[in-house]
Amino acid sequence: MIEWLVITAIVLGTLAFFEPCTIATHTLFAVRSGRQSTPGCCRELFIIWLSRSVLMVGLLLAAVAIFPVPQWGPVLPGVILAVIGTVYIISRFAYIPVPHLEFFRLSPRAEHLPDAVKLGLTLPACTLPLVIVVAGLAASIDSFAWAVVGGLLFAGLFTLPVAIAAWTGVSETTRDFLNRAATGSPYLTAILLYGVAAFLLLPAVDLGKANLQSVLQEASLLGIGIGFLAGLVFSFNPVSFASIPVVLAYVTKAHEEARAIRLGGAFIAGMLVTHVVLGIAAALGGDWVQTVMGREWGLFLGPLLILLGLLWPGWLHLRLPWITLRGRRVAGMSGAFLLGIPFSVAICPFCAPALLVALTASAAIGSVPYAIALLLAFALGRSIPIILGAWAVGWLESLQGLTRHQRAFEIVAGVTLILTGLYLLNEYFFIIKY
Repeated sequence: MIEWLVITAIVLGTLAFFEPCTIATHTLFAVRSGRQSTPGCCRELFIIWLSRSVLMVGLLLAAVAIFPVPQWGPVLPGVILAVIGTVYIISRFAYIPVPHLEFFRLSPRAEHLPDAVKLGLTLPACTLPLVIVVAGLAASIDSFAWAVVGGLLFAGLFTLPVAIAAWTGVSETTRDFLNRAATGSPYLTAILLYGVAAFLLLPAVDLGKANLQSVLQEASLLGIGIGFLAGLVFSFNPVSFASIPVVLAYVTKAHEEARAIRLGGAFIAGMLVTHVVLGIAAALGGDWVQTVMGREWGLFLGPLLILLGLLWPGWLHLRLPWITLRGRRVAGMSGAFLLGIPFSVAICPFCAPALLVALTASAAIGSVPYAIALLLAFALGRSIPIILGAWAVGWLESLQGLTRHQRAFEIVAGVTLILTGLYLLNEYFFIIKY
């Protein structure tokens, strides 16, 4: 547990600087400090580090002193981390009204304090979850000495980029890097949190078919939570990793991160709507929805994927009197939304058994609200890797240095689409048995 505290304080302390609500103010502070003489610059950097260290050490000591040692159990820590990761993703699309905690205002002479003290004694809103994670670990260890170590590490790594920027200066290249870092840091933080959550949850939760059936047979919040976890865990498998980037390459060839994320979000909306409709149909007694999960679906989607794979690199041109098709990105939000409908039920063979169990449970219980909540939770779990991939693809395509390799990326994407289509056809015809 001590190793976890040390590593977490270092990693999350570094990420705290790059969060969107902190990077601008800290960069401006670094630029202003760098313009001063060496003694003045060092003095301001030392003050901000000292102020932040006092604050962080004080908070972690308070967590150890006030709260009893938490009895987390095998599941709760992973669930908390997954929820925090989801909050970071949501914060990129919707404003979450959480205020900054300005502890310097507790001083009667708050307005007269130096700016370095004010900055050091402020916890920006986007860093609060990171501090909570570190405080939870400190309370679990129940050691004042290690709480001090954790606070100093977090404060030191939070302040280190400020010192580097002050000494080296903020050039145009550095400014561009910081802008990209501010855009991508919430996704990177979410990936780390989801990764640790999966590491903690996988040994503790049995997501086998039999256990899923037993848990989902009764309408409960636990069942909805397990549905979300099943969607998340089953999406992290080799087949999904091979197919998701290809789908995203088709819907996110936008050459800018914002459009990539919007199109990826529209694709996810298609997935969510499809899952909810299937859940409602199952709850109303629609046994036909289970046939959608059968291998017959590959007979439709396989040729479609092969066609898209030929169109994407430009190996095939379809020029009909009423339509012209070529390997271009989906035309707008509606196209990405429609593309998410067929892919939501057949692109992840590993997800199909869990989805079939969820549909069967919805049909057995017969509750439309529960079916909607269960299938929506499952779809949200599946969508997390996709929205993270959408950001990654958009970020990669926006890099100037990779544009000369665009043709190679298109060929790789096309070949992967074709191979995925052949795989689905083989699932129907059993040409190659394995």
